[in-house]
Parts: sequence; structure tokens; C-alpha cells
Amino acid sequence: MGSERPDTSEAGTQQKKVEKKAETKIGLPEGTLTVGGGLVTAGIAAYGFIVISARALGTEETAGLSGLWALIFILGPGFFLPLEQEVARALADRRARGLGGGPLVRRAVALGAIVAAVLAIGAIAAAPFLLDHLLEGDVMLLVGLVLGIFAFYAQHLTRGTLSGNSRFGAYGLLLGSEGILRLLGCVVLAVIGVSFAGPYGLVLGLAPAAATLVALWGQHGLVTPGPEAPWSELSTHLGWLLAGSVLAQTLAYAAIVAVNLLAGPGETDRAGQFFTASLLTRVPILLFQAVQAALLPKLAGLAGAGKHTEFKAGLRQLLLLVVAVTVLGVGTSYAIGPWAVGVLFGEEFSATLDRQDLALLALGSCLFIAAMTLAQALIALVRHSRAAFGWMAGVVTFVVVTALVDPLFLRAELGFVAGAAVAVAVMGSFVIARLRTYAPEDSQALVDALEHEPLEL
Repeated sequence: MGSERPDTSEAGTQQKKVEKKAETKIGLPEGTLTVGGGLVTAGIAAYGFIVISARALGTEETAGLSGLWALIFILGPGFFLPLEQEVARALADRRARGLGGGPLVRRAVALGAIVAAVLAIGAIAAAPFLLDHLLEGDVMLLVGLVLGIFAFYAQHLTRGTLSGNSRFGAYGLLLGSEGILRLLGCVVLAVIGVSFAGPYGLVLGLAPAAATLVALWGQHGLVTPGPEAPWSELSTHLGWLLAGSVLAQTLAYAAIVAVNLLAGPGETDRAGQFFTASLLTRVPILLFQAVQAALLPKLAGLAGAGKHTEFKAGLRQLLLLVVAVTVLGVGTSYAIGPWAVGVLFGEEFSATLDRQDLALLALGSCLFIAAMTLAQALIALVRHSRAAFGWMAGVVTFVVVTALVDPLFLRAELGFVAGAAVAVAVMGSFVIARLRTYAPEDSQALVDALEHEPLEL
């Protein structure tokens, strides 16, 4: 038998080009577009809520709403995002083995209900302190906080169940509809002339529950019969995930809480000003999410091909992206930050803010992006405790710096920057040490975590 001769015809050459193109094409991971779309929608709607409510309320009433915003996003995602992550992981594992997830979901419902009840009781017990120092004496804001705790419990449990069943369309709908429903409620209140914070706080607390109902509409087969689920199936890393999540959310909103707590008599309006400026400087996070979604499929392809060196280079590229976002965010905030606050929220909100304030807040937000990326990497590389330790170091640094610095805005801003920077340094050292020894097959686990744990602030 003679040997096969290579096909040098034009048709053969074209076929090889097609095959090569097919080999190198990297598709988007399942759910990337729908989840990403929901995140962007939620982010834009959140800014709409803040702009409209601030203009309707003024600086002093916005101060109370800012305290609720910080508390609800520390306690809600902080305590229930780990539950979502573990439910999604365990359900996906059961589906891969052909096992129903009903018993697992029931375990999660019971565990989440206990956590929510403890948090709600704690909030009620701490009511005198919260009303005096964070909620400006508005009992309706406290009611919004308690409702929000249970609403976020239901939302994150639903998100974990949807994700574990690969219902990413409904997952993205849940993310986007929360922001839209919250914005619609805010618009209605502003149009009818509500000028005190309480009703806006109720909208903030109820929106996650309403969005959960929207996402579950028409969904079937999410909870199917299966073998009993031991607690260990749900809580392999839940303790460290919970610690890391709560500490991360605490650092994210620590500056807002600090300004509310440290504002002296007659400085209530400054807390409202700081709140709007702080959230405005988080716009780079939305830009980072969009570019991250485009870059991660490339990393997935490198991991799948076993290209260890190229994969690490891709991870460095992701962190360089954080640097680029930082330069853009800090530069833009310094150049037009105070002007943008005045245009969006009104001159009273920019009266005591300067370029330095906005630039420092933007720098802290961008460093926080880097810390989140590194924490995701550590979790994917089964270093949950290291991630939690990094966040703890950041929170402790924030407290120390804030205690040593004056005046009001500067101490919160420098505390945020220093805390985020320390978290980056600590977790970065852990990631570098792990990447020196990890196996090539760990690459795919890292990509999966980065793909399916989007940044939410």
C-alpha cells in the first residue's frame, strides 16, 4: 500500500483553514451573556435609583438611606451569597451524577431561614444603636432592613437553585428585574412627591423578593426527588466562604458606614454627599465586568488545552486589566468627579467634595476589584481560608487607618484605599505561592470560578 499524499488542492487548503478556525474558536461559557446582561441592567438601574432618590430626598434624608444601603448589602449578599454558591455547586454535582436535588434544597432552606432569623433578631435588638447612628431615627428604614434580610435570603437561595440547574436565563432575569423593579418603585415615589427616606427603604428591601417571584414564574422541575443530603454535602467550605463574604462586603461599604458613624452634629448632609460620591466612583466595576466576560473564554480555552504557561500569562493579563481600569477610573474621577456629582445629584451633593475625594474613592474601588479577582482565584484553587484571611487583613487595616486619620472624608477614603491595598497584597502573595505549585488541571477550576462568580456591588 502506498502512503497517503497530502491534499495540496485549493479545496484541501480551504478545508484545513476551516478546521484550524474551528479548533481555535472559543465559545462563551454557558450563561455568560444572560448573567452578564442581568448584571449590567442591575448596575445601571441601581445608579438610576440612587440619582432619583437623592434628588427627591436631599442630602440629609439621603444620609439615612445610605446607612440602610450599606447595612442591607453587607448582611444580604454577605451572609447569603455563600449559601447560593454552595447550593449551586452541590446541585450541579448531583445533576452530573443523575441525582435529584430536592433534599439538598430543603437543607439549604432550613439553614438559610435560621441565618435570616438570627440576623433579623439581631437587627431588632440593635435598633436603638442603628436608629441613632445609621438610620437617622427612621423606623421605616429599620423595617426595610428586616424585610431585606429575608428577601435576600430568598433571592440567593433561588439564584443558587437556578444556577445549579443551569437555568441561566432565569438567573439573569432575576438579576436584572431586581434593579428594574427597585428603580420603578423609586420613580413612583418621586413622581408622587415622597420626600422622606422610609418608603424608599421599603422599596430597597422588598425588590429582591419581587424579583425572585418574577424569575420563578413558569419554572418547573427545579426541585426533584433524590437521596437524602447530609449537612457535609452543603457545607464543605461554607464556614470560610461565609467569613470571606461578610468581610468582603464589610470592606466594600466600610467607608460609607464610617462616615455615617463619625459624622458630628450638623454633619448629616455630609453623609449623604459621601454616599452618592462613593457609589458614583464604582462605575469602573461595570466596565471591568464587560471586559472580563470577553477575556475569560480565552483563559478557558488555554486551560482546556493544558497550556499552563499561557494560562498564567492570561491571568496576569486579567490583573493588568485591573490596572488599566484603575488608571481610567482614578483619572476620570479626578478630572470630572465633582462636576459629575453636581450634574447627577444636584449642587448640594457636591458642595463639600473635591477632586481628591473622588480620586481616592475611585482608587479604593479599583483596588477592591483586584482583591475580588484574587479572592476568586484563591477559592478556585481551594484556598478558602487564605481568601478570608486576606479580607480580614483589609478590614483591620481600614479600622486602624480610619482611627488614626482626620478629617471626616479623608479618614474614610484613606481607610478604604489602605484596606483594599492590604487585601490585594495579602491575597496576591497567596495566589503567587499557589500558582508556583499547582497542577495544570487546576486551571479549569480557576476559570470556572471567575466565570460564575461575577462581581456585584
